[in-house]
Amino acid sequence: MFTLSELWSVSERQGRYKLLKPWWEVFMDYLVLLMLMVSVLAGTLLLSKDGVVCVPVHSLSSNYSSNFEIPSDSPTSPFISDTSPSHSILAEGPAKGRRTNLDFQQYVYISQVCYHEALPWFSRFLPYVTLLQSLLLLASGCFWFHFPLTSARIEHFLAILGKCCESPWTSRALSRTAKLDSAHSQPPEEEQMMRPQVPPVPASITRQSSLDSGTDSPLLVRAGKPASLLKTAQVIPEVSRPGPTLDRSDGEQARALFERVRRFRSHCESSDIIYKVYTTQTVFKVLKAIVIVSYTAPLLGSITFSHMCQPHSFALTGYQVFQCSHSLSSVLRKLMQAYVGLVGLYGLLGIYTLYWIVHKSLRQYSFQCLRDVGSMLDAPDLSNDLAFLLHMTDQYDPLLAQRLSVFLSPVSETRLMEENLECRWNATRLRSMITSDHQGRSLLQLVAVPRLPPALFTLSQLEVLKLELIGDAKLTAQISNMSALRELHLYHCSAAVEPTALVVLQERLESLHLTFTQAAEIPSWVYSLRGLQELHLTGRLASEGSVGRGWALGSLRHLRHLRVLTLRGMVQRIPAELSEIAGSLVRLEIHNEGTRLLVLTGLRRLVGLGELELQGCQLERLPSALLALTRLRSLDLQQNCLRTLEELLGLQHLRRLSCLRLAHNRVLALPASVGMLRALELLDLSHNQLQNLPPALFTLHRLRRLLLGGNLLEELPADVGALTLLTELDLSGNRIESLPKELFTSCVELRILNVANNSLGTLQPGLGCLSHLSQLDVHGNNLEELPVELGCCSGLRGGGLLVESWLLHTLPGHIRDFLQQTHSTSCASSEANSRPVSDSFPTFSTAQWSFLSAVESRI
Repeated sequence: MFTLSELWSVSERQGRYKLLKPWWEVFMDYLVLLMLMVSVLAGTLLLSKDGVVCVPVHSLSSNYSSNFEIPSDSPTSPFISDTSPSHSILAEGPAKGRRTNLDFQQYVYISQVCYHEALPWFSRFLPYVTLLQSLLLLASGCFWFHFPLTSARIEHFLAILGKCCESPWTSRALSRTAKLDSAHSQPPEEEQMMRPQVPPVPASITRQSSLDSGTDSPLLVRAGKPASLLKTAQVIPEVSRPGPTLDRSDGEQARALFERVRRFRSHCESSDIIYKVYTTQTVFKVLKAIVIVSYTAPLLGSITFSHMCQPHSFALTGYQVFQCSHSLSSVLRKLMQAYVGLVGLYGLLGIYTLYWIVHKSLRQYSFQCLRDVGSMLDAPDLSNDLAFLLHMTDQYDPLLAQRLSVFLSPVSETRLMEENLECRWNATRLRSMITSDHQGRSLLQLVAVPRLPPALFTLSQLEVLKLELIGDAKLTAQISNMSALRELHLYHCSAAVEPTALVVLQERLESLHLTFTQAAEIPSWVYSLRGLQELHLTGRLASEGSVGRGWALGSLRHLRHLRVLTLRGMVQRIPAELSEIAGSLVRLEIHNEGTRLLVLTGLRRLVGLGELELQGCQLERLPSALLALTRLRSLDLQQNCLRTLEELLGLQHLRRLSCLRLAHNRVLALPASVGMLRALELLDLSHNQLQNLPPALFTLHRLRRLLLGGNLLEELPADVGALTLLTELDLSGNRIESLPKELFTSCVELRILNVANNSLGTLQPGLGCLSHLSQLDVHGNNLEELPVELGCCSGLRGGGLLVESWLLHTLPGHIRDFLQQTHSTSCASSEANSRPVSDSFPTFSTAQWSFLSAVESRI
């Protein structure tokens, strides 16, 4: 038994399949239905009333005997008396015909035997054969709907087509297209003045999706609307005001439908299995019809009324030959003639279908008809299965393809994205997303937005704009409204710039950050930003398969004001193109991510360079090209493979070199020539393999920051006291057991001291002399207690002392409370009253007052 839901689903599926049935397919289905009715009627007659009536054929030699004869001229028969009633009847009117002397059971027996022996097989079984043939034709007519390789695609296509017809965006797009078409063919103003004014129509009527597009789709049957309203909605023009915007859910569904159509198109255009199955099915139906007509038509002449039968039953009946009549022969002949006629018409329609398939290129579909009328000009041509399905739907309703073309049109998708962006990314939301960067500038970051929202160009106070993973970012002329924009970030975002917008960027943009995969993704307009001061490029900068010539960018000669250039990628040589901007370039950064930098001769031309960073370039020695950079102030060679620094002597000609970073290398020893770098203020040698420090290091009297963490040092020389201007000293991650007292007595400007993860057993009492100390890190040592003199370092309050929590308990309570206090106690009241700190009298707690009293008494 079938449930009601199953029967309902079957009926719905058949209702959807009718969209793919041309008129000849529908006609052929009705012909098959008539064939079934004829076959069933003939079969029913055979089952209920079929049979033959047989009578014996008399023969003098065999079928007639004197023993059974009653002569007419013998009045004196021993069996008949003159006075009998029957004799009187015979005498009055003798019986006509011949007597057979067979009883009823003998007649029935003979009729049954002769029905199977004398009657041809096609007179008995032809209706059943035609019934099977009709069922086979019925199954072959819808085979392509149920074939495993085609049914899923057809179901998916019908589902997509239904969604396209029901989507509100379809109606809006077609309405807009119709409005544009009518704008090109408007009547003159005089005719418009002569036309009567028509009252406006409610929006609920004008927004009907089955009317505003100019077609009543069978998939969009609306109930509950009077016919008069439907007719009125077709003739009343649209109101001039803009139509209502899509809901957010409708917009999301339309976007998902665009993606679904795109994927289905790529899937269906890869093969033509539906076309092949339908063609094979049509050929089979034609061949089947020809075979049925060829063997059924000759048999119709053999369906006769009279048949001769010799049942070999002489011993039972006394007769050898019987004359039989088939009572249903005439009816059966006429029904079979009608059946053959239906099959012939079915075959002619099949031949027409084959002609249509061969004559028309069904594997190619063009929307040229839509382009001719001026709508959906960008709808692409289709091929293979998707083209064939659209050809089939055109035979049912050509307007269905027009509705599908809405979701094949890139312009339509662009308009939908614009409306969604205007709705979701309005100016209010964008202003709420603006933050501040580390420099206090207003910053807006947009990630994975389909397109740039129009409201973005109304943010006149925005200074930094970050665009990430935006596939279709277009900077229009409206960017001129962003008068404060100075920095632009493009992270895997291929931005297109209009000519008018490019002029604005050339005048205002100062910093540009680009992140890409290949150098070919860099927009060409980047090289024409003549006002650009900073350019940061992150991605693969080397050409494919190149070794010596790794530069894949364009010319930089138009960037006349470029001062900072950052290259984060696999660069194999210093580009010679940098000489084009040698006069303006001040800072060059190359982060090579572990790729060896082979050629550095290009540095010699950058004589005006002030800062140079070569990180991750696999350098093993200091480049000799550095000697030409006489204006160099900062040199950063971190994360390389430097083992020796013998070339430091050559850097003595760099009189302005004040910052030298050599961290994360493999330096074993620091040469004495380091003392020749008299202008050094920062020296970073952390994370190397140094075991001792040369005395020449402590002759750098201008040194303010000395970073030696992560080495193998066991002691700090007492000469460190010569560095009187030292403000930061990092000795973390070494093997130092004690600190010299000269560090505390001479380096009184020290503000940051990091001795974490060493082997210190005690801290010198002279630590209290460092009155400017604001950060002290001593965790990870062998300390058992902390000196009381830490209370003299007022800058350590509020977290400036980094040590294990249990060591804090070795200090007196008032000192511990003093160090754990924050600086905000005295500053809170001054900030609340908007007055400088110097104007407010400092407030101290009881513990602080007692500590100060103890210090004064001790002094």
